[in-house]
Amino acid sequence: MPRYQGISLLITHYNRSHSLERLLTKMAELDMQFEAIVVSDDGSKPEHLDYVRELATRYFFKLVTTPQNRGLGNNINKGQDAITTPYTLYIQEDFIPLPAFTERLQQGFSFMEADKSIDLVRFYGYFPPLVRPYKDGFSEMYFTLNPFSKGGYAKFYAYSDHPHLKRSSFPEKFGRYREGIKAERTEYRMMISFLQHKGKGLFYNDFQGLLEQYNPTDEPSTIRRGYWRNTGNWAVSFTREVYRHVRFHFDYLFS
Repeated sequence: MPRYQGISLLITHYNRSHSLERLLTKMAELDMQFEAIVVSDDGSKPEHLDYVRELATRYFFKLVTTPQNRGLGNNINKGQDAITTPYTLYIQEDFIPLPAFTERLQQGFSFMEADKSIDLVRFYGYFPPLVRPYKDGFSEMYFTLNPFSKGGYAKFYAYSDHPHLKRSSFPEKFGRYREGIKAERTEYRMMISFLQHKGKGLFYNDFQGLLEQYNPTDEPSTIRRGYWRNTGNWAVSFTREVYRHVRFHFDYLFS
């Protein structure tokens, strides 16, 4: 019987077959056995796709492909469509699990089994959203519309495409991922939907202690962010903060 009975692992992949191999190898080393594994490929180059097919014979996963790149939203949607278990652990191929993740995943699963109102459990992030203590190293995310609340616009980041465990019925409550738009917009629109539909989620307090995001020079990140998002120029940074503060509240209320 798999260690994580009732959970399928969903990995999205695009042109980083050796990163995928690294993730699968580490999970095998940690004895992370799932009821099923689905790898959803977003139209990778032939040399990568051929290697992914070879990996499938070693790690026994189901490969879902598309003839051309169709973006993150489509890649998640078609991968999720192939899941038949009650729960989905979603991870992108550039993550590496650390030993502590095995126990915390089991804890997150136990919390969701005990409380059917929990929609997802997050295990990684760049920063925490608004949270209040839950138990055993986890916090419960919460949201307030008060524009002057702690956290500013960062309070909106209750949902993220970073590694998380969710119910496989997630699309029934929050909708499918938006397709035909940039990856960042896809994540943003799901974030807004999660809040609008009163999603309930947990967040692990040591949010960078369970997984490592690894982008080697031979397989760098496929996401390209522009000047507006990355510059440290104070005037641009200030304008960006104000814009996001207003835009996030507007989209939550009116979109």
